[in-house]
Amino acid sequence: MKPIEPVMIPDDETVARWRSDFPIFRELIHGNPLVYLDNGATTQKPSAVIDAQRDYYEHANANVHRGVHELSQRATDAYEGARERIARFINAARAEEIVYVRGTTEAINLVAQSYVRPLAKPGDEILISAMEHHSNIVPWQFVCEQTGAVLKVVPIDDSGALDVDAYRQMIAERTRIVAITHVSNALGTINPVARMIEAAHARDVPVLIDGAQAVAHLPVDVRALDCDFYAFSGHKAYGPTGIGVLYAKADRLEAMPPWQGGGDMIRSVTFDKTIYNAIPWKFEAGTPDISGAIALAVALDYVNAIGSETIGAHEAGLLAYATDAMRAIPHLRLIGTATEKAAILSFVLDHVHAHDVGTILDQYGVAVRAGHHCAMPVMQRFGVPATVRASFALYNTRADVEALLKAMAHVQEVFGQ
Repeated sequence: MKPIEPVMIPDDETVARWRSDFPIFRELIHGNPLVYLDNGATTQKPSAVIDAQRDYYEHANANVHRGVHELSQRATDAYEGARERIARFINAARAEEIVYVRGTTEAINLVAQSYVRPLAKPGDEILISAMEHHSNIVPWQFVCEQTGAVLKVVPIDDSGALDVDAYRQMIAERTRIVAITHVSNALGTINPVARMIEAAHARDVPVLIDGAQAVAHLPVDVRALDCDFYAFSGHKAYGPTGIGVLYAKADRLEAMPPWQGGGDMIRSVTFDKTIYNAIPWKFEAGTPDISGAIALAVALDYVNAIGSETIGAHEAGLLAYATDAMRAIPHLRLIGTATEKAAILSFVLDHVHAHDVGTILDQYGVAVRAGHHCAMPVMQRFGVPATVRASFALYNTRADVEALLKAMAHVQEVFGQ
């Protein structure tokens, strides 16, 4: 067996070099250097990603597939080549298991409508957790309304960790799918998805993993996980907005009908009958986000060059440093304290609304997210209307954490705490 090599935590010079790859950090915000801690909502883009989109429009702008001219062939080669690189990044068995979508939300809706809806009957169950983003709640509510299926919710404890024992007990004969987040966007909790998938498969239940908050921060190997579906968004992984991926095992895709009809998802069309294209193209109706797909592959190449383990170790160090420092602030409560956490720090300040905190932090150049984070059931579970969320990425530094702490001191001054 090959020995496991220790993960090297990058030094300050290395992180500074990564940071220099991102042009946005030349910006000043209200006269202050940008401290960007809103990575859970979207990450910034390295020059390589920006250049990839510009290069496509300057040198290969044409529609993909079926074109016989040179530009179309360039575009098609780049677009399908990107699919192959994305497949390798998550270790899919075949490039055809990668479906381009607009993002995680569309991927989940596709599975809900194309895979689960045709199978579900009244009384069947769809199993999710209490920490899900709205995009992994509402699509399943649609299916329940359409079919008479029932939504079941696995509880979480006061730290924000999933109740795994309850989860195992809730997988039942009529469970049609488990749809669970890999990493909670509101709490940072990392779920033990490999064990959860194994438990579901023991009952012949397929599993969809929402990987929106995981793919840029943790190693993701879909074959090792053995998940049936894995969804993620490009813009949370240093790629463009409006592009994302649904990974699905080939046999699942083969069994699913198309969700949308139009050009490029067909082999032949008459007024009597349409014959659909092969996978994955039967799910990609219309002109796709060609430049977005190409640039997403570049973004994942960028992550791969650094290494997900290295990125994770760096972010874990920042999270530990920030967590210890924030715990020392009077009247501040952390929301989400599970043992296994990604680099997301959510908190509330007594008698101060999260929006007010976020607004004051912005005046000092510190960008955080304030609100319910499209996870209103999480807010209800913890009895708060909203939280302030600082979320870290590979280009963040201890200086960013110190800037957050300094700005928080100004917040307390304003509110007399």
